[in-house]
Amino acid sequence: MAALPSFSLFRNCAATTARAFMAVRASNHSFTRLLLPLQPCRSFCHINATNSEEAAAKAAAVDADSGAPTIFDKIIAKEIPASIVYEDDKVLAFRDINPQAPVHVLVIPKFRDGLTQLGKAEPRQVEILGQLLYAAKIVAEKEGIVDGFRVVINNGPDACQSVYHLHLHVLGGRRLKWPPG
Repeated sequence: MAALPSFSLFRNCAATTARAFMAVRASNHSFTRLLLPLQPCRSFCHINATNSEEAAAKAAAVDADSGAPTIFDKIIAKEIPASIVYEDDKVLAFRDINPQAPVHVLVIPKFRDGLTQLGKAEPRQVEILGQLLYAAKIVAEKEGIVDGFRVVINNGPDACQSVYHLHLHVLGGRRLKWPPG
């Protein structure tokens, strides 16, 4: 988390610097040649932010199959508060604490039963997988986004899965671009 403020500060500084360069460029047409070597900086910053997400996902993968309680298990047990959107006897849906869209709800099975990621699903888990998708539809209806929403499942460290308790992300409330990621 400590890296985020410096990244944000750098990004704000870069935006201010870019505005200054644009003002100078407007009065000096050869200035573009000087600016070109500086353009990759923004991409480099994005790569650093992505690398920290990837590092967190890889760290989480180490304990993926340990059976230890996840943060989601603690939310199910009401040990950690959450803004619950939908709940039934098998599924819980709650708002993501780091939303990537105006509507960003996580849908999880209440009983993990070894279902840490979609890639490890077994035939005996078909019913709960269907219930999770149906719950995603109910969440979309409740949130008023049924005409345009996306369901995402991150599977494993290469997809930046950070909690090894299968979960669906229901995203909407704005136009979602393609391709994602």
